[in-house]
Amino acid sequence: MDIIQFKKARFIPIHIVFWIGVWFFYVYFFSYNATNTAYVFWFSSFLLPATMITAYFFIYYLIPKYLLNKRYWHFVLYSLYTLVFSTYFIILTIYGSFIFLSRLNIANVPVMSRNFAFVLILIYLIVGLVSFVNLIQHNFQALTRNKELENKILETQLELKNQELSYLKKQIHPHFLFNTLNTIYGFALKKSDYTPEIILKLSNLLDYILYQVQKPSVSLEKELLHIEEYLELEKIRFKDTLNVSFKKGQIPFNYKIPPMLFIPFVENAFKHGSIVNGFLTIKMTLNVTDEGLMFGIKNTIKETLDEKRDSNGLGLDNIRKRLDLLFKDNYELQIVCDNGWYAIKLELPNINA
Repeated sequence: MDIIQFKKARFIPIHIVFWIGVWFFYVYFFSYNATNTAYVFWFSSFLLPATMITAYFFIYYLIPKYLLNKRYWHFVLYSLYTLVFSTYFIILTIYGSFIFLSRLNIANVPVMSRNFAFVLILIYLIVGLVSFVNLIQHNFQALTRNKELENKILETQLELKNQELSYLKKQIHPHFLFNTLNTIYGFALKKSDYTPEIILKLSNLLDYILYQVQKPSVSLEKELLHIEEYLELEKIRFKDTLNVSFKKGQIPFNYKIPPMLFIPFVENAFKHGSIVNGFLTIKMTLNVTDEGLMFGIKNTIKETLDEKRDSNGLGLDNIRKRLDLLFKDNYELQIVCDNGWYAIKLELPNINA
């Protein structure tokens, strides 16, 4: 039995119990100052079907078809028709009970069943109560459906963002490995003594990539160690033509950031930097304050290059996409090319707050 069938099967006994309760209520109400219990029993039994038909017509036809679809004029019009017809049948029930149950003897009719207005008010109170509960149920179901739909949309958006972020990470990794393998290849051709050391450092970097980068966040200390391993590789490759500095402020304990956040900027500096006056100069700074994190890097260039210098590669376009996914508009990326320097400054809010 599926869920819908289960719900239908569950509602049937609930409805039966409810209408039995309504019948007992009628019996109790019409028994007030009454001595003819048989009249009360049958009179309540005759009124119950009229009440049920009117109530079910409202909750299963008028409310879903007109009221919930915001066809208010039609709902009011057909509700009036329904009240007229139901009132007609209720009056017939009252007169029929008077004729057949009391044998036209007004003394045998209970006091509460003599007043047409009381009987109609009582029945329409029950119909109104049932309709009100039905509307609350519809609203609750609508809210539940909307919430489920909203959750599904959010889950889909999150999954798409995670997939895109994973794709961007996978783009970064081959880019990084390609540069490093080229370095190893060059030293291997020269049979350099630095080759084993480079391979060892590369293995450390690969360990970081394989086991840390899949996490949503890593400690800033590990990220900085990863950058320093990369710088050591580049120092071996450039030998005496590299002048690199990395100034770091005090790093808060267990400060978390997304993995591989800064390494694309560092790769960019080495890829597009120029040797000026015998040196490729790269200067990096990192500061963490209560307001957030600031990372800066600049490298020497021979001529003025615009921001599109890496448009054919992965570079800055990939970096921007990843920052948008990670921080939306809650970050600031500045790129300045001036006086022989290409400088990048990234400011992030205090993501650990």
